[in-house]
Amino acid sequence: MPRQAILAHLIPPLPEPGNAALHEMIEALEPRRVVYVSSTGVYGDQLNVDATTTVQPTDERGRKRLEEERWITSQRWSSLVLRAAAIYGPGRGVHVALREGKVPRGIGSGMVSRIHVEDLAALIDAGIHSDLEGAWPVADDDPCSTDAIADWCAERFGIVDFVRSGAGPSIPGRKVDSTMIRAKLGVNLQYPSWRTGIPASLQEEEKS
Repeated sequence: MPRQAILAHLIPPLPEPGNAALHEMIEALEPRRVVYVSSTGVYGDQLNVDATTTVQPTDERGRKRLEEERWITSQRWSSLVLRAAAIYGPGRGVHVALREGKVPRGIGSGMVSRIHVEDLAALIDAGIHSDLEGAWPVADDDPCSTDAIADWCAERFGIVDFVRSGAGPSIPGRKVDSTMIRAKLGVNLQYPSWRTGIPASLQEEEKS
């Protein structure tokens, strides 16, 4: 990658010394702008999140994400942080776990916001071509419990019953409103709901 380029940074925080080496590589590239994909995990246990919500990470993953955000935004380059809700799409998400006989992550939890990987890619692309800065939550318009999505997928796959335990502790869930960042970047979601996003993902998987 040439120096002074715009960098899309999608790598989650790495164990040391890997993360320090990653920072050195980014610094050596001398990007003029970095668009970093973080996580809504930085909001901790807060149940309703929008562009005005303050960060309150409550676990190590959230704290590491926030540390990475702060490193990126403290450098000399322009930066935009996209805090992604649960990412799903072809090859990943509740439908994939269920089809593989695994317990979907988040079973037994509250409402969860998600975003289709293609919509996240559209936001990244718009962010690359924008001078907007700051840190913003990104999600679709249809938060839903993992249980409800798993039930919908099970019916579609003809699964009579599936295991609902073993996916780890229940979490409260989080509803995310990302209308402000989408308006600022001029992005309309291709999949505003998992009800259209999962069928599209299944069709894409059938082609591959």
